[in-house]
Amino acid sequence: MKIFSYLIVLLILILGVTFAILNAAPVAVHYYIGSQQLPLSLLLVMSFGIGLLIGLLVLGFNILRLKAKNRGLRKQLRVAEEEINNLRALPVKD
Repeated sequence: MKIFSYLIVLLILILGVTFAILNAAPVAVHYYIGSQQLPLSLLLVMSFGIGLLIGLLVLGFNILRLKAKNRGLRKQLRVAEEEINNLRALPVKD
């Protein structure tokens, strides 16, 4: 299984290198305060990386929110289980 994953990583690396070689033409990137010439492949990798970071940031906030909700639900469960145990301990009245 490790060999298969290494082959997949190698294939992705080879595809990335060939993509970078085929798209090495410079592209003008205009900022608000200037412009710069960058290779197209570098610009695409940078855009992908920025998108990945933004996605991870949003995902991180969602994970924190869900963990907080999970903690609250576990607390409610613990309180309900304690109440059930207390009710079971009460003597039965006829």
